[in-house]
Amino acid sequence: MKPKVALSAAAAALGGVAIHDLTQKKHSLMRNFPVIAHARFALEEIGPELRQYLITSNDEERPFSRDQRSWIYASSKLQNNYTGFGTDNDIENGEYVVFKQHTFSDAVPPTAIHAGEHVWMPGPKVIGKARGRRDAFRPNSVVNISAMSFGSLSGNAIAALNGGAKLAGCLHNTGEGGLSQHHRQGGELVLQIGTAYFGCRDGEGRFDLDKLMKVVESAPVRAIEIKISQGAKPGLGGMLPAAKITEEIAGIRGIPMGKDCSSPSRHAEFSDVDGLLDFVEKIAQATGKPVGIKSAVGDLIFWEQLVEQMRSGARGVDFVTIDGGEGGTGAAPLVFTDAVSLPFRVGFSRVYKIFAQVGIQDRVVFIGAGKLGLPENALVAFALGADQVNIAREAMMAIGCIQAQKCHTDHCPTGVATQSKWLAHGLDPELKSVRLANYIRTLRRDLLKVSEACGVWHPAMLNADDVEIMDGNRRGTPLRELYGYEPTWGGLSGTIRDEIVAAMEATAPQGGSAPPSPDAEL
Repeated sequence: MKPKVALSAAAAALGGVAIHDLTQKKHSLMRNFPVIAHARFALEEIGPELRQYLITSNDEERPFSRDQRSWIYASSKLQNNYTGFGTDNDIENGEYVVFKQHTFSDAVPPTAIHAGEHVWMPGPKVIGKARGRRDAFRPNSVVNISAMSFGSLSGNAIAALNGGAKLAGCLHNTGEGGLSQHHRQGGELVLQIGTAYFGCRDGEGRFDLDKLMKVVESAPVRAIEIKISQGAKPGLGGMLPAAKITEEIAGIRGIPMGKDCSSPSRHAEFSDVDGLLDFVEKIAQATGKPVGIKSAVGDLIFWEQLVEQMRSGARGVDFVTIDGGEGGTGAAPLVFTDAVSLPFRVGFSRVYKIFAQVGIQDRVVFIGAGKLGLPENALVAFALGADQVNIAREAMMAIGCIQAQKCHTDHCPTGVATQSKWLAHGLDPELKSVRLANYIRTLRRDLLKVSEACGVWHPAMLNADDVEIMDGNRRGTPLRELYGYEPTWGGLSGTIRDEIVAAMEATAPQGGSAPPSPDAEL
């Protein structure tokens, strides 16, 4: 095209845009500033990306900072995830966590960068043992994959997560969307049951025990989790629009095509703690599997009633997953993600204390969730009494998520949180499963190294005296004082402690020292 013709075409196009802007009434900015107002909307559209890569510092961005994301990405690719020159955190003025290193102890961390990545780091408690469940088991990993449903995530993403779970030897929670073919890559599963009973419901949407048993028998399901609520949107159901429902999703969930799919805000099978425990025992007796609950924390009456009814030992949950308000979600109203549900440390500590005050904390496996895929956050959770941690968004990053924050739009650019076949095809499950396994192994390695530096063999052996929360460089407050823990709370006790020490002594690599001199005092 000749230059004059091209200029004329461009001028005509801009003129057309200007006429449209001047005559439309929807946007006052465009009507007052035709053509150039579009630059403002373009900048607004790419604002998150501009801030993410050009404007914010390494520690400013939320929910995950650049430093945090870089550590996850490097770990998943087995790249150097160490840092140089020293911390860039504002330790003079900010609030941060310190783990108290022990000068002399039996546990000595090795120095090699990759030492500990392939160490067996099992859960400290046998899930279901206290209630005598037929299929009670000790988890092979203290780090496991949290609930993310097929439908919220793409099939390729689910396949990558489950394949990674197999490679890393950890558990993979199905989420409430049912158990799909993508969950069948060899990774062991925790089957989640939500308020809509997807995958275990009849034609009317009612819970169907026979269907549940068939699903459990069809896959390597190790435990069942009843979802009471979620940290990012507690007390609120979910909605999957009809446009996003494929025939595959409809078949797995047991829902019709062409209709919006809702997850109610409440369960139909029980309406109080007494009914919940009956439901738990019904499922446990039928399947033989340990059964637990997942919940956010708000009002404590529910937890007080649960503990009161569990005291006798006649009924009880096998595990409790506490989800913090800082946890992730595919979509939720802003006020719910920002201001409903207690943050993890506050919520978890309050629930743990209710169990500990009546002395039944050893009967229950405590699982933490809500941004716990970062070593320092996970270690604080263990010191507060968690036996295991579940990770979600960090696992998504390990398989390619770039924190685009478009999960609710179905336009995830990396194919993780979308049902678009075009976008999902860019995610290779085989490659990404390896990266997820690398990340989980590296996270466990760092948990082990810090635990050994603090003088214990396993992260669950940390207690509330091993951690302080610093107020800049002015003062530090021990977790025990901050959260009101008694001396024996937070760590492991008795037989549970002895068993995990024996397991770790037999498998964990140990560091050491140079050869001692003849005059060394050993």
